[in-house]
Amino acid sequence: MKYYTNDLGQRVGFPVANWKTSGRPPRSQKVGCLCRIEPLNPKYHAKALYASFSKDTDDRNWTYLPYGPFDNFKSFNAWLEVASKGDDPMFHAIINLSTEEAVGLASYLRIDPAYGVIEVGHIHLSPLLQRTSLATESMFLMMSRVFDELGYRRYEWKCDALNEASRKAALRLGFSFEGIFRQATMYKGRNRDTAWYAMIDKDWPSIRLAFESWLGPENFDSEGKQKKSLRDLMMQ
Repeated sequence: MKYYTNDLGQRVGFPVANWKTSGRPPRSQKVGCLCRIEPLNPKYHAKALYASFSKDTDDRNWTYLPYGPFDNFKSFNAWLEVASKGDDPMFHAIINLSTEEAVGLASYLRIDPAYGVIEVGHIHLSPLLQRTSLATESMFLMMSRVFDELGYRRYEWKCDALNEASRKAALRLGFSFEGIFRQATMYKGRNRDTAWYAMIDKDWPSIRLAFESWLGPENFDSEGKQKKSLRDLMMQ
């Protein structure tokens, strides 16, 4: 870890010269080749989201979220109405460009423009989105907005320490593991130890290059199978 010393000879952090606050995430679309992210709007997204989430027939995708599952469309839509009005978390729908249907949710939260720190969370990928290139591109679009457009210094990912799928996804997407916060919170009447992951601005150029290489059409064969994994590209 790089450090500096002050006039008293004490070790201190490196200077952050000419720092200006980061921007707040805009309520606008960000479009990729396979999908786009856009601010959640129940009027346009509720029915498609409910249908896509309903394909999770045993409701396992709701296990590590602090809300849901919902018994019916009415209660789901009522939750969306509340969630869509917030600025932190700021929910986004993930839209499949080939069908124009909403197939997942993700949000920015714990937004701190003054210090350039922001988190991605409330990620809920329906079975139509899980393990697809669209899912990977949706996370890339959210990262790109944070670093390339808004100038954040730090992008966080946190999850229940028992959520193995989320922890593996964080590492695959280029986040670094930073530790476990024991008994950090409670939800659905149970304890949550929270696993912390993050990437910082100096990590981003190489991570972005790996994403761009992975998402490129030349990385997929005629059957749509990847030639190089995203994790392998991160290691290069």
